[in-house]
Amino acid sequence: MSKLVILKLDGSLEQGVSVTLEIGEQNARPFIEVTGQLPPAPNLLVTYDRWHSAYRSLGQSARIKAKQIVYDGSISQRREDCRQLEDLLRAQLNSWLRSESFDSIRDNLLPHLRFPKDEVRLLISTRSIQLRKIPWLLWDLVEQSPKVEVALSFPNYESPPTSKKFLTRKSVRILAILGKSTGIDIQTDRQLLESLPYTKTTFLENPDSQEIKDHLWGCSWDILFFAGHSSTEGDSGRIYINETESLTIEEFSRALSNAVAGGLHLAIFNSCDGLGLASGLQKAQIPQVIVMREPVPDLVAQRFLKYLLEALAGRKSLYLAMRQARSRLKEDLEVQFPCASWLPVICQNPAVTPAIWPPPILSNSRHLTTVLLLSVAITASVLGVRLLGELQTWELQAYDSLMRLRSDTGQDSRLLIVTVTEDDFQLPEQKQRTGSISDLALVQLLQKLQQFQARTVGLDIYRDFPVTTRSGVWLTSVNFSNLL
Repeated sequence: MSKLVILKLDGSLEQGVSVTLEIGEQNARPFIEVTGQLPPAPNLLVTYDRWHSAYRSLGQSARIKAKQIVYDGSISQRREDCRQLEDLLRAQLNSWLRSESFDSIRDNLLPHLRFPKDEVRLLISTRSIQLRKIPWLLWDLVEQSPKVEVALSFPNYESPPTSKKFLTRKSVRILAILGKSTGIDIQTDRQLLESLPYTKTTFLENPDSQEIKDHLWGCSWDILFFAGHSSTEGDSGRIYINETESLTIEEFSRALSNAVAGGLHLAIFNSCDGLGLASGLQKAQIPQVIVMREPVPDLVAQRFLKYLLEALAGRKSLYLAMRQARSRLKEDLEVQFPCASWLPVICQNPAVTPAIWPPPILSNSRHLTTVLLLSVAITASVLGVRLLGELQTWELQAYDSLMRLRSDTGQDSRLLIVTVTEDDFQLPEQKQRTGSISDLALVQLLQKLQQFQARTVGLDIYRDFPVTTRSGVWLTSVNFSNLL
């Protein structure tokens, strides 16, 4: 069973941070709650700002509203600067998280984050924009375990009025908004969504605001997807839905809340600079939101979507799918795009259990026909082999093994066993005996047994003298069992 770990952070890097740790299961009270403190870390803030500037100076084609970027030096040198600042940021973050005042938190976390058996969802809950920007995935306790994934959360939340869960549906319903795409390629995003199995996707290309609201009000959706340009403005976000129009999340929050009530579980904004979007989406009570924390190059956005959707369609949970997608980004693209695996982040409502992709359901009649034909062919083959007796030895061995496994229940009261002993050989009826029992004694025995109205009488006797049958055949030394 997965664990839910929540780190509640109150404060800032300049003044220090009060920390409360909660560890528990989803939809249950935490079984661990510990408090601690993190000291001021102004050097960490300075290093983050330097990294942020270095990352933005790369000048990569990104899904952000066009701004003038001034940079100098070679691209290879800027990439190297970004990687060096990444290493410095990792070292300073882990040094900060090893502070003595944080020991009580770390000691309680270690058994649950280091080599866990099950998935662990680590939620960073804070009002501070500054603390939300910190790349918590660089924490050594997170990096060393492939079953731990970090998400952001907000202190004020409530369980959304979700009436449906896409776990129970035959196919996942996706509303895909393809907005302003000047200078970027979002058609690849469309192709990835179209190739996704067990889904029904409705595409809105360069829609106006009313079209978006009408679809959110008029239909029931499982996933909301956006690709195009976006930006963060303070603590809010803006998406550019066509060449002339843009929307803040607040401007269609009522439509989003209605979609949540109808079953919306996940929003994916495969666009730039999305932490402001996440803040607005949280107010609409969307259970899970995935955004990009910084400007994202086209190739990174496309590969991330591909890796994430493949993992989700493979029945991985959202968190393990995210961890896998980020790992593949790090392996495949970070030589060309430094810190690509940092960009996607989950924003989670702690009151909601992340949903899982529905199991495969064969809706294609051709597939169903193939499965039925294969089933009939296999069944006929097994029956044919059995009728030829090829399975008899295995069946008898299996039956014998099963009989041996039965406990000893004693003799069945419905059975009567009559034995011939040495004393019986001295009886007068046995004077003419030449085998196990004389004919006279056998007749008397059967007459006595007849009064019990036995359904079956079995004989196991030995006769060592010849008998003439009706066909004239002579039998000698016959050992037999007869059913009368």
